[in-house]
Amino acid sequence: MTANRRPRSAPDDRELRLWKVGRALLVTFAAAVLGAGGVFYGLVYLLDVQEIDRTAKLDASTLFDLVKLSFGVVAGAGALVALVVAYRRQRVDEAGAHREATRLHTERFSQAVDKLGSDSPAVRLGGVHALAGLADDAPDDNLRQTCIDVLCAYLQLPFTSDPGSDPAHQEEHHRYLALRKARHTILRLIGDHYRRPKGTHRSWQGCDLDLTGVTIDGSTNFDGAVFSDGTVSFDGAVFSDGTVSFDGAAFSGDTVSFDGAVFSSGTVSFRDATFSGSQVSFRDATFSGSEVSFHGSVFSSGAVLFGQATFSGGMVSFGDAVFSGGTVIFDSTVFSGGTVPFGDATFSGGTVSFHGSTFSNGTVSFHSATFSGGTVHFHGSTFSGGTVAFGRARFSGSTVPFDDAVFSGSTVPFDRAVFSGGRMSFGDVAFSGGTVSFESTTFFGGLVSFDNTRFSGITVPFGSTVSFGPAVFSGSLVSFHGATGPAPVGLVAAVGTPLPVEVTLPSGWLPPSP
Repeated sequence: MTANRRPRSAPDDRELRLWKVGRALLVTFAAAVLGAGGVFYGLVYLLDVQEIDRTAKLDASTLFDLVKLSFGVVAGAGALVALVVAYRRQRVDEAGAHREATRLHTERFSQAVDKLGSDSPAVRLGGVHALAGLADDAPDDNLRQTCIDVLCAYLQLPFTSDPGSDPAHQEEHHRYLALRKARHTILRLIGDHYRRPKGTHRSWQGCDLDLTGVTIDGSTNFDGAVFSDGTVSFDGAVFSDGTVSFDGAAFSGDTVSFDGAVFSSGTVSFRDATFSGSQVSFRDATFSGSEVSFHGSVFSSGAVLFGQATFSGGMVSFGDAVFSGGTVIFDSTVFSGGTVPFGDATFSGGTVSFHGSTFSNGTVSFHSATFSGGTVHFHGSTFSGGTVAFGRARFSGSTVPFDDAVFSGSTVPFDRAVFSGGRMSFGDVAFSGGTVSFESTTFFGGLVSFDNTRFSGITVPFGSTVSFGPAVFSGSLVSFHGATGPAPVGLVAAVGTPLPVEVTLPSGWLPPSP
């Protein structure tokens, strides 16, 4: 009996709160009485100072008025005391309600987590919905984040791959499908909650979302989701099947990361997505077989990073995308296979960088793209294979430098492109293999520079061919100052004689004077 008896504790919280309230009430009441007395004697003194018949004594009527005024002050003080007491009671009630809500949340949380760890797939699925409901009803943001973290951790757990439909493994196959259903349900719930306006019930916007290393092997819908605050991580995630859609999603704040993600099959779509303030990173990502689309996306501010990513298969499309601000980085990216079209894209502001990238296979196309502002540079890039096409592109205001690039094997056509403004530079470029073509290109504005360019492959078997026939030079400033090697095919004929003042060619390329 003695062992089970609980030790006598200090006064509990309720007694302590009542004692504090009583003390505050006593102090406030005493202050009110003292204040009333001070008012009474103050008024008497004031009347005396004003010299209202200093020789006369206060009559009963005046004294009665002073007493009424003093009691009025006391009544006001009492009302103040009542207000203070009511406020403190409300605070105590609110704190108690919050503690009770937290206690109930903790109990429900423990039950939901137990369900999530059940051996029964059906019970696990119930645990998923229970945790999502708890996140919706959480009394504060920290408890909501805890529920979301547990759901994300469940997605990160290793799972046994599908044993197949062999009758000998039918039970394992059914179990795999049931657990896969639970994972896909979590992803669906995440998409649903990130679509809801921030600040409304059931909205998870602003919470962190850690999906590091998860495998997404089925269709998932994040259409219209808003990632405006918090940190969202798909680092190392594997997109291996189905369709994962971020169509119309808005990335407007904080950080969203796909670093090291693998897009190996299926479809991942960012069509019409808006990147307006956040940092969205695909550094070291591998695009080896999926179809990934940024068609119609708008890059208006912030940063989108593809540095050191590898495009080795499949298609990654930026068709009709708008680059109007911010920074999009493809530095040191490897294009070794697949297709990456920027067809009809608009580059009107900001910076798009392919610095140090390698184009060794596959097709990268800027067909009919518009370069009207900002900077798109290929400084130090290597074109050793495949095709990088600028056919029918329009250069009217951007700065597009290819300085120090190496063209040793790719096919790079600028056929029918129009240079009407801005600046394009091929300074110190080496053309030693492949084909670079400016056929039917029109130069009538801006500056195109080939200063110190080396055309060394033209005299080598299977070497480079740089062709300008039949280009039109009608107004641009085009400079080949310091260029070496034979004149590119068709260049002199396209420029015409006598040489226009806007075109600078090495003297060795000019026909002998008659």
